Amino acid sequence: MRAFLFPGQGSQSVGMGKALADASPAAKALFQEVDDALSQHLFRIMVEGPDSDLTLTENAQPAIMANAIATLRVMQKEGGFSLSDKGDYVAGHSLGEYSALCAVEAFDIATTARLLKLRGQAMQAAVPVGEGAMAALLGADIDKAQALADAAAQGEVCTVANDNDPSQVVISGHRGAIERAVALVRDHGIKRGVLLPVSAPFHCPLMQPAAEAMQAALAKATINAPLLPVYANVLAAPIADPEDIKARLVEQVTGRVRWRESVAAMWDAGVTEYVEIGGKVLGPMVKRIAPDATVRSIVTMDDIEAALAAF
Repeated sequence: MRAFLFPGQGSQSVGMGKALADASPAAKALFQEVDDALSQHLFRIMVEGPDSDLTLTENAQPAIMANAIATLRVMQKEGGFSLSDKGDYVAGHSLGEYSALCAVEAFDIATTARLLKLRGQAMQAAVPVGEGAMAALLGADIDKAQALADAAAQGEVCTVANDNDPSQVVISGHRGAIERAVALVRDHGIKRGVLLPVSAPFHCPLMQPAAEAMQAALAKATINAPLLPVYANVLAAPIADPEDIKARLVEQVTGRVRWRESVAAMWDAGVTEYVEIGGKVLGPMVKRIAPDATVRSIVTMDDIEAALAAF
């Protein structure tokens, strides 16, 4: 069995999408579709930067999605590829869940772009700059990370945001609590704690205003039954009912990204091949969770041609 995966924030880089657009009219048209939906020259920011503009959450989220879906569109339009024929499940890391839902036609591209733009804006607005923070804990499993978060909280928010793989967990919350956690890592048997260059504390209770904004937006959004089941971040389980998908996307804003559990659940369900579309971030995580898995990343035109030949 095969699952298609879609990367999350942090996988953006200036120049992304340019080679695809230069090589493929299908990719170029997709980027234009996103620009039109947002009434913004997002593709120009993707190609030219500056990096400070691209990394703004409200730009990074739709940009990463556009790059992944453009990659898929090239495979479909120029290679006759059908994701629903070649895959059994899809999943995405945080914002990547929206990309996954777009890939299986639960959302159209314009709706996905607008939802992610709003999601980025709402997340940024939820907590004043400087009040929140996130840190990656290297050499930490979920139990060690949880114990550290509990010890560092001291009445503030400090919680596990991303359970990425057996050796990497991300915590999120008030800046003071996260800084205390980083200072305490050695006491909890964790190799390193690294503050992340993010503009807001994602996937923690401080994001509740953003969750409410997404609930209002998703209530008005048209969502179709997906062509394949989607592993929901907050459940680490597959879902396919449109109303269920909406509810889980709202929960995802404040909830934990259960990536390690999602991949392990897919492996237990019989998925042995994992294909990341539009990035090279999730593949290494998959190998740390399921060492015997086959992993493929599709980013370049060469990657696309090799994948089309292999599927």
